[in-house]
Amino acid sequence: MRHLSAARRTIAALAMLSLFAPPPSFGWGREGHLMINRLAAESLASTLPAFMHTPAAIDEIEYLGPEPDRWRSPAEPELNAEQAPDHFIDLELADLIGPLPRRRYDYIAEIYAASLTHPHLADQLRPERVGFQPYIVSEVWERLKSAMRDYRELSAKHADTRPVEAAILFYSGWLGHYVADGAQPLHVTVNYNGWAEKENPNGYTTDHKIHSQFESVYVGANIKPNQVKPLLTTEHAVSDEWTDYLAYLRHSATLVERVYQLDKAHGFDGAGTPEARQFTQERLAAGASMLRDMIDAAWEQSAQPVPDWHG
Repeated sequence: MRHLSAARRTIAALAMLSLFAPPPSFGWGREGHLMINRLAAESLASTLPAFMHTPAAIDEIEYLGPEPDRWRSPAEPELNAEQAPDHFIDLELADLIGPLPRRRYDYIAEIYAASLTHPHLADQLRPERVGFQPYIVSEVWERLKSAMRDYRELSAKHADTRPVEAAILFYSGWLGHYVADGAQPLHVTVNYNGWAEKENPNGYTTDHKIHSQFESVYVGANIKPNQVKPLLTTEHAVSDEWTDYLAYLRHSATLVERVYQLDKAHGFDGAGTPEARQFTQERLAAGASMLRDMIDAAWEQSAQPVPDWHG
């Protein structure tokens, strides 16, 4: 019964979200995305092809860190509208459908089905409002794995690999943007830019400033790569990309309130506080570590035989 009561409270709180319409936000800002992609590229496993360890390759992966944010210009409104939901997922809403299916269109169908069973949330339970974050990660990661498989085949034939090398670097950099977004707790919650739920007993900010203040202004002014690099974790084998990545997002979700606590203590104002600095460095390191591990996993798994096609 306590579980049901908690679920009802959550649904009631989510019903209030239609009253809030914060402006769109960008993940980590340019500096954070460049930092995460470069740190990941510099720490890739030695078993990856030699071209991925060259300075030119590392520079390319770094440059591509902010790439999907470059697609969010009002000069390209259709592109912006199509891919903006890939940067986030509001897990409080997504979890109303139960375990997330692995495929994007199954997820879309289940979100629409949930809007019928929760009609008071119908405006919020639209796929583009709930977000697609883990789906774009899975899809780009599979593109990367496919390109790496082609690289293996071409290398075995002593054929020209330069075109597929370019594709691998692009997919690696593109993937990095979304993996980095997943390390930012405000990309996995309805409270992404000011506390939006009805219940706010701790008096967290409701202004629509916290998102950019944390990930862009504060990072750009205070956090440097040499502070983040020592915090990268040791290499971790990714056995099942979907499951491991969802666990990564779930961990980020546990830190949402911590962001608001630090903000309330003026941790992201100016030079901030030591606690806010440590927290931000750890989140950037988590993004770089996960990206490194996912690129490494794509290479390892690209060696596996392709399953037979069954139509």
